[in-house]
Amino acid sequence: MPRRPWRSLLGALALALVTAGAEAAEWGGIKPGESTMEVVRSRFGAPTLTKTEKTDGYDTAKWSYESPRTPAGVKSLVVDFGLLVSGVFQPQVVRTFRLEPKPGIFTRATVLAGWGEPARSSPVGEVPLWFFYETGLIVYFDKEGWQVEAMVFVQPQAPTPGAGGRQP
Repeated sequence: MPRRPWRSLLGALALALVTAGAEAAEWGGIKPGESTMEVVRSRFGAPTLTKTEKTDGYDTAKWSYESPRTPAGVKSLVVDFGLLVSGVFQPQVVRTFRLEPKPGIFTRATVLAGWGEPARSSPVGEVPLWFFYETGLIVYFDKEGWQVEAMVFVQPQAPTPGAGGRQP
């Protein structure tokens, strides 16, 4: 079988991304509740698409990055801006972002190795499988429960008791 050096490169990238996220729910230097539009633009450049929306009566922004403007191994990156902190709306601050990796970049094993056991997960047998981390990460898997379809990064939050799913 011929060697595929790009697979090694993608594997190294996935490991680096997991290692970066292991301490806190952030990715690519972007952290909800702290990072700003300026930080996102400096890391990823101009977005492919920008959109403004009303969220809870506030003007918020959404930046989308689609291939080929996404980092290696990423199909899509969507960043939502605008956060209410202590009664003050901060339109430039990252509220949440959604990362959709290319197939094979993140698997359930990669997520477990990088972030450990989740605080909560979908009930046994429920499709799609999801993991919830108190550090501010929600991971959605494909119908087989193996490939990561999306990773949603939010501010850290404790799980809601009795909200369904299972606790490890």
